[in-house]
Amino acid sequence: MTRASPPLAAALLAGLLAGPALAEFDPPPAKIPTLPQAGAKADDFAPPGWIVEAKAEGDLDGDKVPDLAFVLHGTDPALKVKNDSLGPDEVDTNPRILGVAVARGGSFRLVAQNATLIPRNDIPTRSDPFEADGLSIARGAVKLSLGLFMSAGGWGMSNVSFLFRVRDGKLETIGYDRSDTQRNTGETETVSVNYITRKMSRAKGSIETEPDKDKVVWTTLKGPAPSIDQIGDGLDFEPK
Repeated sequence: MTRASPPLAAALLAGLLAGPALAEFDPPPAKIPTLPQAGAKADDFAPPGWIVEAKAEGDLDGDKVPDLAFVLHGTDPALKVKNDSLGPDEVDTNPRILGVAVARGGSFRLVAQNATLIPRNDIPTRSDPFEADGLSIARGAVKLSLGLFMSAGGWGMSNVSFLFRVRDGKLETIGYDRSDTQRNTGETETVSVNYITRKMSRAKGSIETEPDKDKVVWTTLKGPAPSIDQIGDGLDFEPK
């Protein structure tokens, strides 16, 4: 695929400035509930004060019956924080929970819940890292996608995705992809990890060159794949 043309590249480089140093933004602590262990639909897993923001269905355990993945978003008014610095006047710092459940006997049984992979929206000049179309199920795997874009305070722009599968009643990490672009220099880097084959590629290039001109380095990974809880903040994750 062709990257941005020189005029577009110039527009990107001359676009949003990194801006001044950001004021410290420390949102209130958030309580993460333990989700119900079973439910007939995604809404049944949402405790009071939480809503289903995204959901996807598809077979995750090979029994040809659709399973369920969902993202819950908190609605606590106390976590919608006034902002007197750069960015919007109010920032919704409510956390999100990713849940995965498998179909059993006409309902769904919870396999995993995680509240750290999708980071809280606690940087006023950073776009919300999750959008409702960032969750899907295909080919037996859950895909969760995140985005990073700073209107001030940083030049980096990133797209990140994780792949998970259900195996032996547990959620396993099987893939990771990240693409980074520096808007001031035009430098690019893409990282792709297949935790099944244990291979990782890292390619560096520029928005003004074709992807096949990138310098690619392949690595064989050692040790087990990280669990979803070991990943932590999905935007900060770096494969070892």
